[in-house]
Amino acid sequence: MNIREAAVAGMFYPASAPQLSAQVDNLMAGFAAAGRVPKALIAPHAGYAYSGTVAGAVYSRVRGVAAIRRVVLVGPSHRVAFSGIALPDAQVFRTPLGDVELDTAAMERLLRVAGISRREDAHLLEHSLEVQLPFLQIALGDFLLIPMVVGLATPETVATAIEAVWGGSETLVVISSDLSHFHPYAAAEAIDAATSRKIIDLQSGLGPEQACGCTGINALLSVARRRGLGIEEVDRCNSGDTAGSRDQVVGYAAYALYEN
Repeated sequence: MNIREAAVAGMFYPASAPQLSAQVDNLMAGFAAAGRVPKALIAPHAGYAYSGTVAGAVYSRVRGVAAIRRVVLVGPSHRVAFSGIALPDAQVFRTPLGDVELDTAAMERLLRVAGISRREDAHLLEHSLEVQLPFLQIALGDFLLIPMVVGLATPETVATAIEAVWGGSETLVVISSDLSHFHPYAAAEAIDAATSRKIIDLQSGLGPEQACGCTGINALLSVARRRGLGIEEVDRCNSGDTAGSRDQVVGYAAYALYEN
C-alpha cells in the first residue's frame, strides 16, 4: 500500500498526536455547530499558530456531522510547477492522528477528466492539503478523501473536477486558500476586505495577489452560482492578529457554503 506520509508535522502543526488532538480540539472549541450543514468550506492553510483560529471556526460547522463520509479537498501547489490538476498515487494519507483512506474509485473516474493526472511529486511535500486533515479527522472521524493539488489550470477545469465528485449530503468540498501575502497590516486589511466582498457576492475572477488558492476559489464560486448555494464569511484575520509582526502579513479567511 502506498502511503503519503505527513510532510509538515512538527512545523505547521504538532507532530505529537496528543498535542495535535488537543490543539485542534481547542481551536474548534467555543464555536457552536451550525444548524445547517455546509456543502463546502473555504479554509486557510498556514501554520496553526497563524491561521488555526480561523480554520477552527469554520471546521466547527461540520464537527460531528455523521452524514459526511467523503471529503473533496482542493489546494494550490506551492512546490511543484505543473499544468492541470494532480492526484496522488497513494491509497492513504497519514497524519499523527492516523490514516485517511482515499476514495480510489472516484479518483480513477476523475482521471478521465481532461487536465487531471497522477503526480506523486505534487503531493509529496504540499502543505495546503495536509494541514486541513487534522481538522477533518477531529471534526468527522472516519471519511474517504479525494485530494487534488491544482497547478496551472483554469477555474473551468477545476470546476469540472469538483462537479464530477460533488455527490450528495455525504460529500463535503473543501477549498484550501490563504488571502493576500506580505503587505503591511492596514493595506492587507483593505485588500482582504475587498476580496471577501467578492467572495460573498460569489464573484469569480480573483487573482493570485488576492488569494493563493484563487483557482480553487473561483471554481467553487462558479459551481455555487450554478447550483444556487448561499455563502457566509465565518471568520477573517491576518498573521498580524495572531503570531506575526504587522510589517508584512498574510491574510486568512474562512467561508461556509450551503445548499438551499
